[in-house]
Amino acid sequence: MSELSRLFHPLTARDRDEPHRTATPLELFTDLCVVVAVAQAAESLHHAIVEDHVADGLAHFALMFFAIYWAWLNFTWFASAYDNDDVGYRLLTLLQVVGVLILAAGIPRAFDDDFVWVVIGYIVMRIALVIQWIRVARADPLYRQTALRYAVGITVVQIGWTLMLAAPEAWFPPIIIVLVAGEMLTPAWAEAARRTQWHPRHIAERYGLFTIIVLGESILAATVAIQVALDEHTSFADLAAIVAGGVLTVFSMWWLYFAKDAHRVLVDNRVGFRFGYIHYLIFGAGAAVGAGLVVQIDQATGHSEIGDKTAAAALTIPVVLYLAATWFGHLALHEGSAGHGRIVVAASILILLATFTPEPALITGLVSAVMLATLITIASRSETADQP
Repeated sequence: MSELSRLFHPLTARDRDEPHRTATPLELFTDLCVVVAVAQAAESLHHAIVEDHVADGLAHFALMFFAIYWAWLNFTWFASAYDNDDVGYRLLTLLQVVGVLILAAGIPRAFDDDFVWVVIGYIVMRIALVIQWIRVARADPLYRQTALRYAVGITVVQIGWTLMLAAPEAWFPPIIIVLVAGEMLTPAWAEAARRTQWHPRHIAERYGLFTIIVLGESILAATVAIQVALDEHTSFADLAAIVAGGVLTVFSMWWLYFAKDAHRVLVDNRVGFRFGYIHYLIFGAGAAVGAGLVVQIDQATGHSEIGDKTAAAALTIPVVLYLAATWFGHLALHEGSAGHGRIVVAASILILLATFTPEPALITGLVSAVMLATLITIASRSETADQP
């Protein structure tokens, strides 16, 4: 065996039913680097909101978060099907990490409509994945057509992102819509040739771990904001309701997501696409909740240029989006969930109404906790009834 063949192994499909499949240290390291970009996007959203550039900030956040989420999603599903942990795979994954760090550094500029560094970072990540798919096409004849479709589709869209930078700024919105559609249609086109052998338990674990990281980043952002406020001699009593509400909200979001084991329902691509794509809202809303909590703190300490209702909506709307997306894309797929959706809807309505109250963060947290307690009680009674 040559030295080269010892370092670079054929990139062939892994067993979908492989036992004890878990996230690798390289995947965990990649996630921690990706969350740097998530933090940059959430922080930029926070600044845009408190400076009263709400609509513009939300539009930029949606685009930046799509770039982060989509590159992560593609990496995750590819790794689930083909990770062979050879030198080539590791180097190309680390190249994707370099890309996400470039993208993260460019996010503040992108909120000022300078997309150059974000596009460069995104393309670096996507080129690394294209090379991985070319390796699959060479090594795995059974999946050659699928791999080539992925490689061609991703490459064409990256050419589009590059050309966008040369277009007039007024053309950006329609170009972005077309390119995002191209990104999202590529997997469906490629998988139509032959479905890749992704691992349900591995996929569920990867999404769960990233959800934890995003929620943790939200807690960190709010903690830092509280620290800054206290350093400026703000009384903790003035922040207590926000702290209590924020903790209850984020804890409830975590508990709700992990109420069911996702791998049990990830049986085919139809469910896989629904589960994967809806996580754009789950991850994005989770990050936006952190920004909303920081906005609440800024509002309480007089560091904001917006009204109280706008500041409240910066928290309540992302929470409702998270609840709705988690329900539709995850919990509703499981047996025994019928009727639980009404409780989530009722809680969502009450949280939206909390926008018009003096303590939106606290009420959001209390409603979230009551919703969770109700769902846990119903699930416990159902399990008891099913026992012989």
